[in-house]
Amino acid sequence: MKIECVWEHNGSDSLLYACGFPGAFARGSSVEEALRKMPREIASYAAWANMAPDAPLDVVVVQEKASGLDVRDADSDVLFDTERSPLTESAYQSLKALAMKSAADFLALYRTFPDRDKTVLPARKTFYGDVPRTAEEMYLHTKNVNAYYWGEIGVDADNGGTIAECRARGFESLEQSGDFLSGGVFDGSWGEQWSLAKVLRRFLWHDRIHAKAMYRMGVQTFGADAVPNIFRF
Repeated sequence: MKIECVWEHNGSDSLLYACGFPGAFARGSSVEEALRKMPREIASYAAWANMAPDAPLDVVVVQEKASGLDVRDADSDVLFDTERSPLTESAYQSLKALAMKSAADFLALYRTFPDRDKTVLPARKTFYGDVPRTAEEMYLHTKNVNAYYWGEIGVDADNGGTIAECRARGFESLEQSGDFLSGGVFDGSWGEQWSLAKVLRRFLWHDRIHAKAMYRMGVQTFGADAVPNIFRF
């Protein structure tokens, strides 16, 4: 099975995104390292999403973006070539289902923590400020991109309620906006280009980054059996 990927890089730092598995990613100090990691990431993602990719996997780069952003800390502004086209109803419903499953699973993972303010992780800064260290901080950081992501394509949204509730309201607002599947690229903040497909992929990617961090932190802080591996990392 061919896994087509988009490669975003800054110097020796690389981010690799799997086009057919929206939100799946691998990082590395080189594209070769990221490519080696991708099959394991696809297996993990497929287990979470109840997919069954055919083996063996042939991972190939189909698009490249040199970035000035700090991609090693998961900053990104790439728009996939495939994200410029209109979405079919079936493709939209599939992305919507994944985005809502991801939000629900992220919320479920967060709620399992015996102490949401405890962590063994040291303090660290990145391009957006202090790195979230506790389950509470990771949850709020992940939830609170909702209004930002939706707003980049002109959808009125907020960050109120749970991560699942505010994301669902974003979908409701989107679906009231007319011919929302017809495509179109939006010029968003800081010169970044967005589309509906990109917004939904970014929700899945951002959830996955911080769900992985939250799960690993939980294992380090509370023990291997203290939090469930909901995302199948």
